[in-house]
Amino acid sequence: MYKKIVLIVTILTLVSCNSSRSVIVTTKNQKANQKKSNPSQSTSKTGATSDLVNGYIFNYKDIAMSNMRNFGIPASIILAQGILESGAGQSKLAITSNNHFGIKCYTDWKGETTLYDDDRSQECFRKYKNPEESFQDHADIVSKRKRYAVLFDLPKGNYKAWAKGLKDAGYATDPQYPEKLINYIERYHLDEYDTMVLKGKDVSSDKRPSRRTSSEDDNRTSKSKQYEVQQGDTLYSISKKFNVSIEEIKKQNDISDNAISIGQNLKIQ
Repeated sequence: MYKKIVLIVTILTLVSCNSSRSVIVTTKNQKANQKKSNPSQSTSKTGATSDLVNGYIFNYKDIAMSNMRNFGIPASIILAQGILESGAGQSKLAITSNNHFGIKCYTDWKGETTLYDDDRSQECFRKYKNPEESFQDHADIVSKRKRYAVLFDLPKGNYKAWAKGLKDAGYATDPQYPEKLINYIERYHLDEYDTMVLKGKDVSSDKRPSRRTSSEDDNRTSKSKQYEVQQGDTLYSISKKFNVSIEEIKKQNDISDNAISIGQNLKIQ
């Protein structure tokens, strides 16, 4: 009788252990499946280092401030969205399609497209000729679509309200989207660019050219090149073509923002 009792206890113990192990395995699988089933929270799959982010800010801060002046979107929000959505310009979508804001095709897009895995497999995204077109399209969408209209009732210097408002308006599916934008803004002090615009500070005029004699001006002119702006040109693309900084082109041509027009003649030193 004693042996039977011992045998029954042993069997029950083994069954209990097996059952416990099964529960643990199931839990791990469930967690793994949950991670796989979550929608993509951003089109960027690339982690951005501080050096990359600082380089991104340096390259696009002027465009962000110009768009803040022209469209009323805080420069800090523009930069933070660009950093987050494009992995500071290093995501596949940014590199191959110049799409820095994860903007999908929708029905009104007539330009080039590319397919990319996001919330669903092989979704249609917009493809741009250069990053500036992406910044321009982002500004057009946020400033002209009705669902974002409520954002423009917010103070331009309140980046926290704008970050939350973008999420509420449906710009992103990530529930942590506002916090991520705010983190970038505060970590890299992007709100300083909002302050510059709100105070009317023209960054491009911080270093004004010194006065020259007429002979110096003649020598400078003789060494300068004249370039006629073509369709699709931006200050960024022209600066790359002639290996001259955007600020230098603006200074030489008395341009206060990034707006140029087809047929315009630019001096390039």
